[in-house]
Amino acid sequence: MSTDLLAQMAQSIVDGDADAAVQLAREAINAGINPLDAITHGFVAGINQVGEAFARGDAFLPELVMAGEAMKAAVAALEPEMHRLGTQRQVLGKVVLATVEGDIHEIGKSLVGTMLSAAGFEVYDLGVNVSTARIIEKARAVGADIVALSALLTTTMVKQQEVIAALTSAGMRPAVRVMVGGAPVTREWVQHIGADGSSEDAFGAVQVAKALVSAG
Repeated sequence: MSTDLLAQMAQSIVDGDADAAVQLAREAINAGINPLDAITHGFVAGINQVGEAFARGDAFLPELVMAGEAMKAAVAALEPEMHRLGTQRQVLGKVVLATVEGDIHEIGKSLVGTMLSAAGFEVYDLGVNVSTARIIEKARAVGADIVALSALLTTTMVKQQEVIAALTSAGMRPAVRVMVGGAPVTREWVQHIGADGSSEDAFGAVQVAKALVSAG
């Protein structure tokens, strides 16, 4: 396996260059590199690098968004070859993601979804202004491991509490873990509503999700 090609893959993600990432994915296929190896040892190395830089304050939200989009493009380019070979990425867990009812903020939630997908989670993004009933229905239908709820308004964050109560009533807790996020969400709020985790940014959300699924 070409370490130079793998390094270029990682760099394409760091640069947030989706076109380069797709081109390198195709080169990897032509070179006979297993697409799973290309993802794991090439592209994921880049997304981790950007995430760590973001956590240190050396990278900013636009770079994280661009890296996430480049990662998504690279994986999409490799998917046909994975199907042809009959290989699949290991799925770390299934996440149902939504901005709660009454709230239409999209960017933070979408970025979390992109980063979770890049890390190996199967993400079902229901979008914004999603009712509690629809979140519960989807979580049950797909066998979700985690429900991740975004709210950017103090008036809508109460819906996070409502979803947790509904999951409990449906007998789906504590098997289904709940992550919450958004500007008004505090550590006290997380404890008050009985959520399992929270993060201030998308990279941190991936770490929280990994910890929740590994805790079983």
